[in-house]
Amino acid sequence: MEIPYIVTPRKDTGLFNSKIAIWLFLASEVMLFGGFFSAYVFLRLGADFPWPERTLPVMPGLINTFVLIGSSVTVVFAWASLKLGNWRMFQLFMGITVACAGIFMVLKGIEYNVKFHHQAVRLPDFTVVEGHLAYEKDEKGYVLNHHGKKIEENMIFVEAKQLNFSTVRFHKPWVEEFISQAEHRNAKILLASDLNLVTEFGKPAVTIGKANEPLSVELLAKIKKAYLAARAHNAELRTDALRLAWREKKAEFPDKKDWELTRDVNVDASKLELLEEVSTVTFNVDPPAKFEFKPRDIKEDATSSRLRDDTVITGPLLPSPMVFHHMDAVDFRHLAMRAKAKGQDPIKAIDDSWLVQNNPFVKKAWEWNKLQVAKIEKELIDGYGRDEQGKPKREPIAKERYRLGWKEFAAIAEGKDRGDADIKMREEFLGPDYAKRGDETFPEFSLPREKVAFASKFTPTWNTYYALYFTITGLHGLHVIGGALVLAYYLFFGRKMFDENPEWLANRVEIGGLFWHFVDLVWIFVFPIFYLM
Repeated sequence: MEIPYIVTPRKDTGLFNSKIAIWLFLASEVMLFGGFFSAYVFLRLGADFPWPERTLPVMPGLINTFVLIGSSVTVVFAWASLKLGNWRMFQLFMGITVACAGIFMVLKGIEYNVKFHHQAVRLPDFTVVEGHLAYEKDEKGYVLNHHGKKIEENMIFVEAKQLNFSTVRFHKPWVEEFISQAEHRNAKILLASDLNLVTEFGKPAVTIGKANEPLSVELLAKIKKAYLAARAHNAELRTDALRLAWREKKAEFPDKKDWELTRDVNVDASKLELLEEVSTVTFNVDPPAKFEFKPRDIKEDATSSRLRDDTVITGPLLPSPMVFHHMDAVDFRHLAMRAKAKGQDPIKAIDDSWLVQNNPFVKKAWEWNKLQVAKIEKELIDGYGRDEQGKPKREPIAKERYRLGWKEFAAIAEGKDRGDADIKMREEFLGPDYAKRGDETFPEFSLPREKVAFASKFTPTWNTYYALYFTITGLHGLHVIGGALVLAYYLFFGRKMFDENPEWLANRVEIGGLFWHFVDLVWIFVFPIFYLM
């Protein structure tokens, strides 16, 4: 049975089957992206932190805009070539369309890669510092960890004397990491004392682990098994005893219905044949050794720290500063916003901030910025004047007043005003050229661990803006890849269809082109919202 209306249009709608289907599909896509854009607008309007403005590199986004617009034109030319029966021209224009999709994704990949390697940290006073983290070095070069990898200077170091593992929650990879780090530092992790447990009531205790037995996943698994067995046994006894106690309590109220409301039903655990439940197990580190942890895995303290699997590390916290190899931005906007909310002068709050007071480079940059803001204010007053109350009709935006980006750092180093730095085209794509500009432009910066309130790469964890940015652009990128694969299929495997039924292939390419136009239209919204506003 032949499916009707795959080439010729229906009389009632004037459309063939696949065109009806693509319009229904695109309607659902409009609702999907419309929901995302609406969420972005509402979250931006209601944000309780300074919303990032023009933080993305405009040049890659602008090029990608023209690339997608150009590909929308060439996909129409490819369809027209099929309608004219010209296979060679179809190959040319469809090849350009697919190549444009590749260019788009390459530029997007470069942009993502820059974000994944760019570090940001928020101080307790809400000052934000941005840059690239350094790697530990000694006189021989980069320091390598026990895995042979460079150690990023954003690690928590603890001199561990004792480890206390949760019997149930211990994380196997972290246990193996402890063992590996201990071997690397010529230390041993040994069971603190004999572990003798009664696994069956009325029978002698069984030795689960002996004192000074080395830490291993197998040993912890054995202890966990004994703990779970004891807990199951004890839970059954407690349940039976509690059930019996409720029956006895009910017998005291033979003619009443409110016996269920009583609260004095208890079980005397001392009368039950309970087994010992070992919920934690302690190991000594001999000799005490330095262990390193990723900040997201540990809640550090001066004398005792805790991992996310409830492993407790007893020992002093060692100096664990976050070290930036290059600091390329300082953002005081959140600090200024909170100062205003408290009725304080934001300029004075920034002047008194820890970063300005303790970093000469930042202090110099901040003084330069105040002069730049004064120049901008004068230019705006000269250009637009004042209102009837004597207030300037236009004022510098918060980003100009309170944020110093890498282009401002470059202008300071070159002795120029804001916006006049000599920025190379390569830097518009990949960010500042640290090697060429040197440490005087982008200095090293060491931040004590107690001054790190929150730290993250420029990923969805940093703030709501980046969460939405990666969600929307990532989903759009998947649409680009999916559409390009379909169009590439027509390009490389459509010859047979063209020879048998060229009109059918033309209809398919038209459907693919409609989807491609939608992908382009979404980007037309994405570009100004994320890159320009």
